[in-house]
Parts: sequence; structure tokens; C-alpha cells
Amino acid sequence: MSDPVAQARPDARQRGGPARRLAPPLGALAATAAAFAYVGAVDPNRPGHYPVCPLLHLTGLYCPACGGLRSAHAVAHGDLTAALGANALAAAGYAACAVFWVLWLCRAARGRPTAGPRPRAVHWWALAALLLAFTVVRNLPFGSGLAP
Repeated sequence: MSDPVAQARPDARQRGGPARRLAPPLGALAATAAAFAYVGAVDPNRPGHYPVCPLLHLTGLYCPACGGLRSAHAVAHGDLTAALGANALAAAGYAACAVFWVLWLCRAARGRPTAGPRPRAVHWWALAALLLAFTVVRNLPFGSGLAP
């Protein structure tokens, strides 16, 4: 059974003021913005700035992340069409992360628990299946539209 007194007691993040509650999501935003600013400033379309994908280099096959930096570069410049063309899965991942971040910020601002999603094993298997399917399809002739 759960202890009603323990449930009524706010944890350390909730006891702090708004600045303490908002620090983690705002810190995550700052780190993400810095990463996107760097990728936006240093063009991955020009060779020599970033390492080559080892799977692509060794086998000629695109991994699920191939084109992810070009996609992030396009997002940083506001070109969503180019972002989808470079790596549609990465662009969808950026959008999903943005949605989760907004939910996190709203919950933190209201002083509610901010544990976030708690994926179960089935979710991880589904994600692995999606990544595998995306990888296979983008390397087949009919899936060339998904190749970077």
C-alpha cells in the first residue's frame, strides 16, 4: 500500500521555486539549442567537418542515422522539406523530442511531477523494429526516396 503522507509531500524539485523547477527543462533547451546552432553554423553538406558514417564507408549501406546531421542543419535553417529529405526519421524524432520537451516544461511550470515517458520493453522492441524497417527500406531501390 502507498503511504498517503509520502504522496502528499512534494519531492525536492517541487519544493523549490519556479526557477528551480524550470532549470532542468531550460538547461536541456539550452544544450539542444547549442547543438543545433553548431550544426547550423558548420555545414555537414561540405566534406571534412564531420566524420564519415562507418557503416556507409565500409559497406555502402545507409544506417538509420545517415543524413541526420544534414536534417538537423536543415531544421536549424527552417527548411523542413530538406530536413525530411535528408532523414525523415530524424526529423520526426526532432519533432517528438520537441513535443516531450513542451510537456516537460508545462509540468515543471505547474509544479507537477516530471518523470516523463516510461517506455516498456514492447516500446523498445517497436522502436528497434521501426529503425530496422527504415534502414532496410532506405537501402532498397523502391525506398531510394528515404536515402539521404
